[in-house]
Amino acid sequence: MKIIQCLPELNTGGVERGVVELSHALVCAGHQSYVVSNGGIMVQQLEAEGGVHLQMPIGLKRLSTLACVQRLKRIIIDIKPDIIHVRSRVPAWVLFLACRLLPKNQRPLIVSTVHGLYSKPWYSQVMTFSDHIIAISEIVKTHIQTQFSIPESKISLIHRGCDAKLFCQKPLDPTWRKAWDSQYPQTVGKKILTLPARITKWKGIDKLIELVSQLDESYHGLIVGPVHAHKHDYYRAIMKLITDKGLESRITFCGARQDIDQIYRLSDIVYNLSTHPEPFGRTVCEACNVGTKVIAWGIGGPMESLSKIFPEGLVEPGNMDALVKRTIELVGRHDLAPIGDLFTSHMTTQKTMACYHRLCHAQQPLQPVSSQ
Repeated sequence: MKIIQCLPELNTGGVERGVVELSHALVCAGHQSYVVSNGGIMVQQLEAEGGVHLQMPIGLKRLSTLACVQRLKRIIIDIKPDIIHVRSRVPAWVLFLACRLLPKNQRPLIVSTVHGLYSKPWYSQVMTFSDHIIAISEIVKTHIQTQFSIPESKISLIHRGCDAKLFCQKPLDPTWRKAWDSQYPQTVGKKILTLPARITKWKGIDKLIELVSQLDESYHGLIVGPVHAHKHDYYRAIMKLITDKGLESRITFCGARQDIDQIYRLSDIVYNLSTHPEPFGRTVCEACNVGTKVIAWGIGGPMESLSKIFPEGLVEPGNMDALVKRTIELVGRHDLAPIGDLFTSHMTTQKTMACYHRLCHAQQPLQPVSSQ
């Protein structure tokens, strides 16, 4: 098979990692893999693993992006892909227009992956113009069906997953631990409660702060994630809240880290406290796969995945009393551990390639595939 994947760019992120992982799996299986994006730090890995990158500003939300339509049309004519897999709305519009310029017998099969709970029907509907749709969770699949009136036969449920080679059960690296303790001595000997999240209001950072304020000094909160330039006002408000509660020595902001797997292993509990339903909740699966307990509000994608791998960590949304109680209970429960290797990137890539094969060889309408 010849597969082209389209997305805005190849910088850090779950979607981007998924594209590179799928490209590698395709090449290993003897297929030809192409990726169209505006480039990024993951291009080097993609090409080193046998994928071909075609740079194009296909994801920019501006009128000049329409110039990509003719370029993409030419790429389709030259490569003659079996399938084009699009993962974002602006590239999907470019692809839709490019395909409209092609004779019907030259149009490849189109697969779209819906990664979010899109709220603009007219703009987002382009993701349903494909021949087949992949939903990354049950909540996303239900959203597609209800928001866009799409029949179930056109949707396959393929959950996202984590890199099981990185996020796996093994001891905390002693050299890493020594360096960590030197950098963050305030965490030594504490019960570590970690919230991996970028600094934004809906990620529930204020809830973690409130949680730590209701626990004794043997607990320490970690917030692991970047502060983007347009979020500095919120960051200052959060720091004031910490100061007002006298928690300066009990909560640590780590910023963006490349060693999040080790931080998961260090942690006693990892949290997902997002106030809005997330489409999947990748950090839940990553933390569970290293063997660390996870607590999350019972909403959205995190509820869906946690109910399968660690249901003991589900808490009624917004119930702080229950959050405090569950935290104390689970820290002391050494007999409980999450189920590992249920949501992995290997499973995601294998199921996606199986979907491709069914599409390419379908003699009748494709039947939906279940992730489980």
